[in-house]
Amino acid sequence: MMLGHFEITALLDGTHSFPVHEVMTRNETTPTGERRAVKLAETHAGKAEALLAASDLPAPVEGSINAFLVNTGVKLILIDSGAGSLYGACCGHLLENLRAAGYTPEQIDEIYLTHLHADHVGGIAPQGKPAFPNAVIRVNQKDLDYWLDVKNESEAPKFLKPMFEGDRASLKPYVETGRLKPFSEGQEISAGIRAIPTPGHTPGHTSYEVTSEGKTLLVWGDLVHVAPIQFPDPAVTVTYDSDPMSAEAERTSVFAQAARSATWIAAAHIAFPGIGHIRSVDGRFEWLPANYTTELKPIN
Repeated sequence: MMLGHFEITALLDGTHSFPVHEVMTRNETTPTGERRAVKLAETHAGKAEALLAASDLPAPVEGSINAFLVNTGVKLILIDSGAGSLYGACCGHLLENLRAAGYTPEQIDEIYLTHLHADHVGGIAPQGKPAFPNAVIRVNQKDLDYWLDVKNESEAPKFLKPMFEGDRASLKPYVETGRLKPFSEGQEISAGIRAIPTPGHTPGHTSYEVTSEGKTLLVWGDLVHVAPIQFPDPAVTVTYDSDPMSAEAERTSVFAQAARSATWIAAAHIAFPGIGHIRSVDGRFEWLPANYTTELKPIN
């Protein structure tokens, strides 16, 4: 689709079974007034199933892994890269879909990562080999500092430890060639694209605000994992969140702002292509997917 004079292309890396019962939590207030994340299935039995059923979905739900290509007319910028070889046979299809869209990996100028979880960074170097020979990798310095820190790795929960290893392997060929360039929070990193800090899922989790000719698209990483559950209840978090309270606060804030401003959203884990709007109805948020058209034309 066209966002002003920018062309936006959604790219599917693959889909995988998302274990709702195992990883979804909810921020609850204890009798002492403390807020903490607890297993959703334990405190609200049947809630996940009911919300999924309302969208005609089962549990576990099949989750999309999306990335987005922005052609500014001057640069080709890829936002996130999929899982590459880090998630197995389900995924790693971004390169073939990039080519199907009429582009080659050699043409990509820059890659902006929302954060350094495997399903966002793995695609830059499947099997440890750089997939984008001319691209510069941009990532929030806070996320880079966290995921490349050996002390953090030693203290992390067991299920997160493979993320550290995957990050090192994925980033290594770009570090060695001087093509990893971290950025500070909140800065414009390319004409029309600004890095917006949305921490909580990871310490340096970042969304990208893309603006052209008065039109705005917010590309987020993991503010949402299961749309039918987290739109009606933004307090639902996941065990992968480094700070569940911040993750909830960022999600709620972005939902509200996007609903007020009618900003376009491009989401990594909403059913492909993951592009649409958010609206608020009677105090509840809803996802409105973009309508398909056979023509490439400006969007309203």
